[in-house]
Amino acid sequence: MCDTCGCGDPELVSVDLHESILAGNATQAAHNREHFAASGILAVNLMGSPGSGKTALLEATARAMPGHRLAALSGDLATDHDGERLRAAGIPAATITTGSACHLDAKLVHHALHHLDLGGADTLVVENVGNLVCPAIYDLGEAANVVALSVTEGEDKPLKYPVMFRKADLVLLTKVDLLPHLPGFRLDALEDALARTMPQVRMIRLSAVSGEGLPEWIAWLEARRAALPPPTGRAHRHDASHGTAHEHSSHD
Repeated sequence: MCDTCGCGDPELVSVDLHESILAGNATQAAHNREHFAASGILAVNLMGSPGSGKTALLEATARAMPGHRLAALSGDLATDHDGERLRAAGIPAATITTGSACHLDAKLVHHALHHLDLGGADTLVVENVGNLVCPAIYDLGEAANVVALSVTEGEDKPLKYPVMFRKADLVLLTKVDLLPHLPGFRLDALEDALARTMPQVRMIRLSAVSGEGLPEWIAWLEARRAALPPPTGRAHRHDASHGTAHEHSSHD
C-alpha cells in the first residue's frame, strides 16, 4: 500500500529510489566539474520550455561574440534539429538524444563531453531538454543555471514552476520584440513572481531578433568567466564510467 502521498492505493509500493538516483548524479556532476575546471571552461545549464528561444539565443550569442569560443550540447528527445542549427551558426555542438527522458543528467553530459571536440572553448552551454520541471532537479556540473522564459508563456510561470526559478542564477526574458503584440502581458507581475521565487532576482530582457539585451547577456557571461579560478589542467581518473580505468589531463 502506498503510504507516501496519502492515496492509500493497495497496488502501489513505495520505493526509496529517487534519492539514490540523485546521489549518483551528484557524484557524476562533481566529476564533470573536474573536466570544466581542468580546461577553465564556463559551463552553463540553459533551461526553458520548448519554443522559449534557447537555440535562437545561442545563435545570436555566437553572432555577437565572434572572438568568443562558444560550444554547446543540445538535449532533444528525438532529433538533431537544434544541433544542426548550432553547427550552422559556427558553434561546435553535439546532440544528446534522450528518447523519452524529459531532462539531461550528469552521466549523459559526461558521455557527450568525450565525443565533442571543444577546441579550447571558453564557454560550454548545455541546452537542456525543453521542460520547466525535471531539468532543474539534475546537477550537470555547471557553474550557472540560466532560464529562458519567453514573453508568450505568460508572467505566472515562476509561481507555477518554482523549483526551476529558485535554482536560476539568471532569467532571460526572451522574444521581447513581440511585446507590442501582447497588450495583456504585465512585466510588473512577472517581476513580482520572480521576487517570490528567486533567491536573488536577476533578469535580462532580450530579443535574438532585434539584439536588445544581448550586450547585458554577454557582459554577464564574461563576468562569470572572469570569476572562474585558473584552469587546473589536473589529470583525473575514470574508474567506472567508461568500463576501463584511464586518466585525462583535459577533454581528451
